[in-house]
Amino acid sequence: MEKNPWKTKSKRLIYSNPWIELEEHKVITPAGTDGIYGKVKFKNKAMAIVPVDKELNTWLVGQYRYAIDEYSWEIPEGGGPIGEALLDSAKRELKEETGLTAGKWTEIMRFHTSNSVTDEEGFAFLAEDLMEGETEFEDTEDIKVIKLPLKEAIQKVLDGGITDVISSAVLLKVGRILGI
Repeated sequence: MEKNPWKTKSKRLIYSNPWIELEEHKVITPAGTDGIYGKVKFKNKAMAIVPVDKELNTWLVGQYRYAIDEYSWEIPEGGGPIGEALLDSAKRELKEETGLTAGKWTEIMRFHTSNSVTDEEGFAFLAEDLMEGETEFEDTEDIKVIKLPLKEAIQKVLDGGITDVISSAVLLKVGRILGI
């Protein structure tokens, strides 16, 4: 473990909403100079799930992403409250976005997103032994759900049709695990 070369002199909350906080830190940089650092703190853990059935199909969710002003195809993903069991959060997200429940769950990855500006930590799961049901979208979600071969979803990553980095990394890892 490397020693942290940054020194924090002070922190100031700039903005807060139910999902994130933005802090400004006055710091001493690794070079010993004064500086500032902006940090986005997440109030949830990121959850990412790749559901795979016996025929090696998966489900993607599509939605318009306001922050990037683009439509995005992704694996089921969302936030789990800090302190809630990771698996409980993953199960809830899968059910909400796809209507699926799974009899077998495997945690396959821990990840950080944009770790130069945010403390967001996430966890990815492979969900198998699937049962279909009804979705439970949140009020802010306008989601389309498609079922397709896992191999095709992985090809969408390789062709640039899936640009969400969480979806890309997790789909490639699942493909490796399952030998696709």
